[in-house]
Order: sequence, then C-alpha cells, then structure tokens
Amino acid sequence: MRVLGIDPGLRHTGWGVIEMAGNRLTHVANGRISSDGDLSTAERLTQLHDGLMAAIEAWAPLEAAIEETFVNQNPASTLKLGQARGVAMLAPARCNLPVAEYAANAIKKSVVGAGHADKAQIQMMVQRLLPGVKFESPDAADALAVAICHAHHMQSRAAWSRGTVMAGAS
Repeated sequence: MRVLGIDPGLRHTGWGVIEMAGNRLTHVANGRISSDGDLSTAERLTQLHDGLMAAIEAWAPLEAAIEETFVNQNPASTLKLGQARGVAMLAPARCNLPVAEYAANAIKKSVVGAGHADKAQIQMMVQRLLPGVKFESPDAADALAVAICHAHHMQSRAAWSRGTVMAGAS
C-alpha cells in the first residue's frame, strides 16, 4: 500500500510517498512545494494545491496522513498554517483518499521513539527506516516521517484486527 505523508506550510509544504508491504517500508518519492511569497494568499494556496495534486497523480497513494496544526505564539502564522493545512487535506480528500491526522509528538515518537525529538534526529531515523533515501528538503523528511507514523499505526490496527496483539497480558 502506498501512503502519502504531508508536512503542511504556506511557504513550503513537504510531501513523501512510501510503500508498505507487511512490516517493510520502502521510499517511493519525496519533494517540497514552495509557494511564491509575492503572490496573494489565495494564489499561494492554489500553488500548494496544484503541487499536491501533481504528486498524488504521479505516485498514486491509497491513503494520506498529515501533521496536525500546533498553536504558536503568532496568531497570524497559526492562521496561515491552518489555511495551508486545509488545502493539504483537501487535495487527497478530493481524490477520495482517506486522510489521517497525527500530532507532532506522536509522529516524533513513532519515528524516533521520543516525542520531543529535533529535526536532525527525525532526519537520521527516516534515513535508517528508509535506506538510501535522499530528501529534497527537511520539509520532505518531515513528510516522510508523517507517512512512516501512519504506516506504523496501520500495522498496529491490522495486528489488533487479526487478534495477534494480546491486550492486558501480564
């Protein structure tokens, strides 16, 4: 199964596609969509949408995952991030892909094992989990981390549905 991970941002939106076969993860593609800061917000959001649609069309993922918005000190920045995130959720949804959302700490914990990992730790672990991967940007590495997090959660749900995970064993 192919999974598209998205790290949203108005200036730069990272995307990454991985293939999941059982418990094996393979890198498929990654990139960064940059909007032109000289354009209006609506035009910049259109650039992000068009870039994500191109990635979806090129790599044919079956599911998508996106990082949840965190509230920061600057309300204007939070609003812009929210707008970019809305567009980033709309593109796969318009292609009838399920879109999962994960908190930043959940993504970090899933990939690194610690919820407060820094970007360098995330990039190093993405490289270990996807041998040979080359990122176009740190945004793309973060998007691959989102995809890996989703794959791990999918595997956990599958194990529970098969009854292979024992609940409450002591």
